[in-house]
Amino acid sequence: MKIFVTGGTGYIGSRLIPSLVRRGHQAKTLVRRGSEKKLPPGAWRIPGDALRMDSYSNDVQGSDTFVHLIGTPHPTPAKAQQFRDVDLVSVQVALRAASEAGVRQFVYLSVAQPAPVMKAFIDVRRAGEAMIRESGSNATFVRPWYILGPGHRWPYAILPIYWILERLPNTQESARRLGLVTIGQMLNALEWSIENPPAGIRIVETNGPRFKPNPKSPSIMR
Repeated sequence: MKIFVTGGTGYIGSRLIPSLVRRGHQAKTLVRRGSEKKLPPGAWRIPGDALRMDSYSNDVQGSDTFVHLIGTPHPTPAKAQQFRDVDLVSVQVALRAASEAGVRQFVYLSVAQPAPVMKAFIDVRRAGEAMIRESGSNATFVRPWYILGPGHRWPYAILPIYWILERLPNTQESARRLGLVTIGQMLNALEWSIENPPAGIRIVETNGPRFKPNPKSPSIMR
């Protein structure tokens, strides 16, 4: 499968691309000029600007799936303007490029919702989902909350609290929706979404047993 990826040098993308290549896929990856060395091995480098369609739209041609992973790093409420200027604009550009190229599926890294915090971040992700729905594209919205992995381990300390909340009737649903997921679960969810394109819109929650990772996966160990 031919896959076009934005956000390929980020926390998720840098782990997803090697996994896709190992699975036999071709991964064209948009990268800012000057950041080429950050790309993982196996990526087909596409220099460009995620906020300007004319910088990479021609390179999307021939792709089967577009995977949009761009997001402001280390999001906090103080970065609300960045969410609007980067996260939202980049998905607008990506969706138009994917639509004009006729890709079969658009995979969008969204966020678990509703949630009691990070309103601006969630609002932008909702707006991104709404644009994709309105476009008529076949699309998958992958909705994680916090992703555990190398450098993202502090929430392990509150896992016992999640265990308790998931067993209380009044908090069970929200605790599961906003549950912590491992980078392995996240990669499994993305890989499955890419390899099983939907007809219409599909929402993928990353906490389900379907995406329980193989602990020996090279992608998880990175």
